[in-house]
Amino acid sequence: MIELIFSFLITVVPDYLYRRNKQGKRLGHEITFYNVWYELRWGITSCAVLAISLISVIFYFHPTTSNVTSLFRTVTILSDMPGRVAEVYVRNNQDVRAGDPIFRLDTRRQEAAAETARRQITEIEVAMVLAESELAAAEGAVQSATALLQQAEDDLARTLTIRSTNPGAASAQQEDSQRALMESRRGELNAATAQRNLIQTRKDALLPAQRATAMAALLQAETEIEKARVYASTDGNVQQFKLKPGDIVNPILRPAGILVPYSSGVGRFQAGFGQISAQVVKVGMITEVTCASKPLAVIPMVVTEVQGAIAGGQLRPTDQLIDLQDRSRPGTLMATLEPIYAGHADAIPPGSRCAAVAYTSRAAEREAGELTGLSAFISSIVDGMGIANALVIRGQALLLPIRVLVFG
Repeated sequence: MIELIFSFLITVVPDYLYRRNKQGKRLGHEITFYNVWYELRWGITSCAVLAISLISVIFYFHPTTSNVTSLFRTVTILSDMPGRVAEVYVRNNQDVRAGDPIFRLDTRRQEAAAETARRQITEIEVAMVLAESELAAAEGAVQSATALLQQAEDDLARTLTIRSTNPGAASAQQEDSQRALMESRRGELNAATAQRNLIQTRKDALLPAQRATAMAALLQAETEIEKARVYASTDGNVQQFKLKPGDIVNPILRPAGILVPYSSGVGRFQAGFGQISAQVVKVGMITEVTCASKPLAVIPMVVTEVQGAIAGGQLRPTDQLIDLQDRSRPGTLMATLEPIYAGHADAIPPGSRCAAVAYTSRAAEREAGELTGLSAFISSIVDGMGIANALVIRGQALLLPIRVLVFG
């Protein structure tokens, strides 16, 4: 509207004044509703061309958007395992600090498993002490069997020596009896040695392995008991939390609620500009934002980030080919805005819907001498045209409450 009025004043009005003063044509007499287009054709045509040019230049170099919001993240409240709720420590819309308990699952089964594992560990430790005694007894049995075998071998050797020197002093039956006794003693030694090795293996390998298994079972049970208590991961406010003791919680199918962090989204806005503004919107660009949640206020901001890709073109591989006509809706160029003055946007709740206008300024290039002559003059004019959108954003700030309250 401002551009049209300006164009009208410098095109149509001079054309009419020329025809009124030079040609004597008066409005309502020689110039009527039916021939106004013919009489003022040059002024009207120039007005249309100039207005369209001004609007194009202003909205290209000073883009506006109503797709502005302060995005914020949420943290899902859920447990690491499914179970039945035993205790609830908070209520909906309650503020919590990081580390505060939120709820606890029933852990009777895990506590029973932990107690069973502790008793198994105790039994195994007692068995290890007994194995020490059994190993000592088995070692004594081996030594006794070794001594008996040595005695039997000595008796047999003595009998063989006697028979070799005096065949009549010892009979063959006596030799066979001593040889059988020696083999019996060797068998007893082998049995005692095998028993000692069995006890040694049980002490050194089997019982430690059983103890390690019981320790692992105890650790697993204690870990599950610890996981049964859910804590707040960050400072925030609990929302959509309706848990009661006895409810079933499943980390996949049924979360417990949502935790909204305090600092998420505060003083940080995301604006979606049209794709045609991709060559204009840059980091450091000055913007102004007005929001319905803070009426009649225009907040100066600066572009701190510009997303390097347009979300409308993202692709997630599936088992179907992509048809581009299904993506006919153009995406926007997302830029992140932050207040120039700290605290100016703190009163705006995260998630608020706002409108913004960005202003192109090449004053730094002109001061540095990079733009001179005609280029500097034209860039100054283009920068000055931003006043039109500055008036528009202030008009929106004024009319936005009326539109919301009166027209819904």
